[in-house]
Amino acid sequence: MKKGYLVLESGDLFEGTHVGQHTHTTGEVVFNTGMTGYQEMLTDPSYAGQILTFCYPLIGNYGVNKQDDEGPALHLSGVVLSHLATQPSHYLSTKTFLKHMNDSGIPVLADVDTRAVVKKIRHAGTMRGVLTLNPDDVSFTPKLQGLDLIKKVSSEKVEHYKGSGPHVVLINYGSKKSILTALLHAGCEVTVVPYHITFNELKSLKPTGVVLSNGPGNPMALKPYFNEIKKISETYPTLGICLGHQLIALAHGAETEKLLFGHRGGNHPVKELETGKVWMTSQNHSFVVKEASIDTTKFEVSYRNVNDKSVEGLKAKHLPIETVQFHPEAHPGPTDTEHIFDRFIHKIKHAGESSYAITY
Repeated sequence: MKKGYLVLESGDLFEGTHVGQHTHTTGEVVFNTGMTGYQEMLTDPSYAGQILTFCYPLIGNYGVNKQDDEGPALHLSGVVLSHLATQPSHYLSTKTFLKHMNDSGIPVLADVDTRAVVKKIRHAGTMRGVLTLNPDDVSFTPKLQGLDLIKKVSSEKVEHYKGSGPHVVLINYGSKKSILTALLHAGCEVTVVPYHITFNELKSLKPTGVVLSNGPGNPMALKPYFNEIKKISETYPTLGICLGHQLIALAHGAETEKLLFGHRGGNHPVKELETGKVWMTSQNHSFVVKEASIDTTKFEVSYRNVNDKSVEGLKAKHLPIETVQFHPEAHPGPTDTEHIFDRFIHKIKHAGESSYAITY
């Protein structure tokens, strides 16, 4: 075992133990407060370009299995953790956490005071970092733009999944597998398409509803596609999740801003304003919609974060559009809000009874 280091662009240095085969990486340092679900976090495409710090002190204790990946590959830059379990115990486990990282080319720094890392990020904000064996020779690569990240995690091919229910097009900005699973479980026929699909291309698929997925990076990097997103959401019942929520808001004239350290974890309380209910949600994002920028003649805030009062969802007043900043499909996290998919499908089935869709 060798000494390894996490060096932040602020100059702060955190010592640990380098484990595994891969030694050096750069990325944006973020943290997740979840107590379980490390496999789902590692494979969530929204972590592309980031160094993920686990708050929970024991990682790897139940190994890695063949069922819980949220994406076909790992796109995060590196992992920082406290204690690494090298002998997992679970009947579904097929390999260790460390082997999974080695197979995927991801550097790991263990035995780190992760509480100190998290306290620094919470105070100073998200910043770039380097995992290295030599803290005296460190350079920070330029920040990846959102479109660069989207290109890495999206897919160029169209994938079709049969179902007996409504035909939903899922626009893939780095979609989690669980979004597709939730739609298929509800009986939907699903077509997964690349992030750059145009309105006319989507129209040719003859969907009855559209879902905009989660994904990494700054949503403003997708500005060239805002007009297409606006046309799509004005024509079909539309659900936006996480990045998809931000993109719909931006396409309809709102603005976004970056949080100091983001929301990442499975215990974020969100208040549903219509009912007053508070739901526990799974979240993974850096950016939020600025409430003052929302056109209140067209949209209303539907969910609000209990902790910092940020916007967690929007509902259109005259169109079948709903957006949520959190993850109703969960994985990892609570499934309290999975009924949002049922509500979306209900909107699809009743969209033909209304005349509010704009025709292009």
